[in-house]
Parts: sequence; C-alpha cells; structure tokens
Amino acid sequence: MFLRFVSFVALQLVGGFAGWYAASYIYVTTSALVGVVAGVVLGGVGWFLIDLSRGVRLLRWLRVGDASDVAMRTGLWGEISDRARRLIRAREQLTRDSQNRLQDFLAALQASPNGVVLLDSEGRIEWFNQMAAAHFGFDAQRDMLQHFGNLVRDPGFAAYFSSHDYLSELVMPGRESTPARPVKLSVHLHPYGEGRLLLLSHDVTALEQAEAMRRDFVANVSHEIRTPLTVLGGFVETLQTLPLTDQERERYLALMAQQADRMQTLVSDLLTLSRLEGSPLPGALDWVSIPALMRQLEQDGRALSAVLHPSSDRLHKLEFSCLLDGEIAGSSIELLSAMSNLVNNAIRYTPSGGEIHVRALLLPDARAEFSVSDTGPGIAPEHIPRLTERFYRVDRSRSRDSGGTGLGLAIVKHVSQRHGAELKIESTPGKGSVFTVIFPASRVRSESPSSRQAAGIAVNG
Repeated sequence: MFLRFVSFVALQLVGGFAGWYAASYIYVTTSALVGVVAGVVLGGVGWFLIDLSRGVRLLRWLRVGDASDVAMRTGLWGEISDRARRLIRAREQLTRDSQNRLQDFLAALQASPNGVVLLDSEGRIEWFNQMAAAHFGFDAQRDMLQHFGNLVRDPGFAAYFSSHDYLSELVMPGRESTPARPVKLSVHLHPYGEGRLLLLSHDVTALEQAEAMRRDFVANVSHEIRTPLTVLGGFVETLQTLPLTDQERERYLALMAQQADRMQTLVSDLLTLSRLEGSPLPGALDWVSIPALMRQLEQDGRALSAVLHPSSDRLHKLEFSCLLDGEIAGSSIELLSAMSNLVNNAIRYTPSGGEIHVRALLLPDARAEFSVSDTGPGIAPEHIPRLTERFYRVDRSRSRDSGGTGLGLAIVKHVSQRHGAELKIESTPGKGSVFTVIFPASRVRSESPSSRQAAGIAVNG
C-alpha cells in the first residue's frame, strides 16, 4: 500500500510539474497555477488508468485462467495476483491429489475379488468394476446410467430391491447359469450418501456346491451305515429271541459278518479319503517298482475273483501285462490303493466269465500308462463326468450287490491328482469300460539294479 501511495503522489507531482512547465514556458497566456492543477489532475487520471488496466488484466486472468500476459510483481495488484497464483496452485495440487486418490480408490475396487456397482438414488448404474461386468454381463459403453433392474431381470432381486431391507444378502442365479452348470451369485446392497446404493456381488457357486456335497456326504454316509446296522440289529434280535437250528444260526452269522465287513470297508475308505486330503503330497524321492505293484494287484485280483465266484468254471479271464520294467515316484500305499480299486471294480461289476485286462506300459513321450479294461455292462455317457464323486452310483442296487461303497473312484481321483497323473474313463454301454491313469514323465524312470533285485518283493502296505 505504501508503494501504491508513493506512486500516486509521484505521478501527480510529475503531472503538476509538467503542467507548470507547459503553462509558464509554452502557453504563456495560461497561469502557472492552472497548469499545476491541470497537471495534477491529469497525473491522477493517468495513475488511475494505469492502475485500472492492471486490475482489468488481473480480472481477465481470473476469468479465463490465462496468466501469460500478467507480469505484475509490485503494488496492490501484484500482491493480489501473487496470492491468487499461490491459492490457485494450492487448489490445483489439491485437485490433483484428490484425483490421484480417486484413481487409487477405483483401482482398488477394480482389483476387488467382488463385483462392485455404484447406484444412484433411482437405481441407475453410475460405475461398476470388471468383476461386476463379468457377473452381470455389463458393458461400460452401453450400460452406464441404465437402471440395474432393467439389465438384471431376476424376480428375486426385484423383490429384494423394492423391499428396502438390505440387512441380509440375496443368492440369485448368475448370468451364465444353466441346469447342467448352475452359477450362484451372492448380492448385497449397502445404502450410502444421499439415497445411493453400493452393490457387492460374489460368486458363491463353489461354496454352494461344497455345502451341497457336505449335505449329500452326511446323508450318504448315514444311509450307507444305517442299512447294515439295521440288518445286524435284526439278525441279533432273531438270534436272541427265536430258537434256531445250527444251520440257520450259521447262515445268520455269515450274513452278519458280511454286513460287518461292508461297514468296515466303508469306514476304511472314508479314512483313506481323509488321509489323502489331509496329508502332504507324496515326494519324488520314494520309488515304487511297477512289476512288484503289478504282481501284488494280480494276486489280490485273482483272490477276489475266486471269492466272488467260487465255481472254477465261472472265474473271470484275468490278464495282467507289465510292459514297463521301471519305477514310479510316489507313495506305494496310495498307488496300491488306487490301482486295487480299479481292478476290484472291474472284477465286481464284470459278469462271471468276463474278460479283464490290466496293463502297464511306457508311452512314446516317456509317460507311464496304467489301464484296466473289462467286458462289463458299461456306463452311459451322462454318468461318466460324475463317477469320481463320492457315493455316486450308476445303479445303487447293483453297487450294493457287488459290495461297493461308492468311494473307490473318488480315491483313485485323489491319488491321481496327488501324483500329478491324469485319470481317463472310456465306456460303451453293453461292451465294457476302460479306466486309464497316465503318470507324468517326471515321475517315471527305468528301474535301477537295486530295484531289480527287490522286484520279487511285494509292495509294502
């Protein structure tokens, strides 16, 4: 302000001096006093015009934001422009920081494993992330500001949205849900702001399937155990209350032993599955002799065939071919359990006199293949994808007659996965089935001399 006053006074003094000089020496008819007054007035007007032009320049800069021609560094307008510059810079920096935080926030929402949709007070879409686009089939160019209910036409969601009761979540079918492959989405609305809604979606298909499997597992185990327990209870009551001959007593005791064996087999398979799911993966330093494994399988398979068909003329035609003199890295107990299940299933489900071929060979790409083929009744194509599910049976009555628990192929699948192997199932109704397990080359090697010496020893376990 002081400089502003000094400049005003200085310009008036200059104007007064100029007016006095002009009146005294140029226009002699004019008095010196009039010239001084006129000069002072003109000097004040000139200062005002100069000051006004500086103010106009500053105002134009504030209006249009163009500071290229603003170079005021002194005076009141210079201080105002300087303070305005600093204030604008601070505001711009704050805006940039806010935009950066907004972008970071949006990037975090994009990275969220949940679908996120921002809805206005009318239910129109203001923003959504890629996961929500995948869940609901949204397109950023097409569906922005569209009403969510018009794009997701689900009666359950419509009732949920209109109820305004968002304390709990809604489970609804996903966009790609089909009867064969159901997809379930968990949708939850959260009010925020002035009537806006935050919608979170999550794919709960796996959780729903796991819950369904748990319910089915409990129901199947209860059912499988209840049947032999009921039979055992009936036989025990019969033995306790009725006078029986020795022949009848022996028959009942044999049936009781059969049911007890069935329960023991079921419990053993359940423990095997539990051990497979809870134990570390088999290492690559323990090697199992394939010829020894095949000999053990042949011994157990022929014994089972003889038990199921005591008559020698009704035995299965069993053929075991070991074309691979090598070893597989893994657990001998698990491998014997898996392969025995395949051989036992073929024997149980193939009619008497049928043919069963068990073969182990080395593929051209150094992988090992173990296969079991039979001439049994075969399996319809619609059942094959579900054969490895626990307790899944193509024919329940036939499975019970054969003594199966419905867990054998589930054990085979788990053992195969734990050894990095691939399980293949091929079957033709009326002609038979082929079950093949292919082990990766990294788990197969030619048998060492020490292993050759131990080849005659049966696999432990």
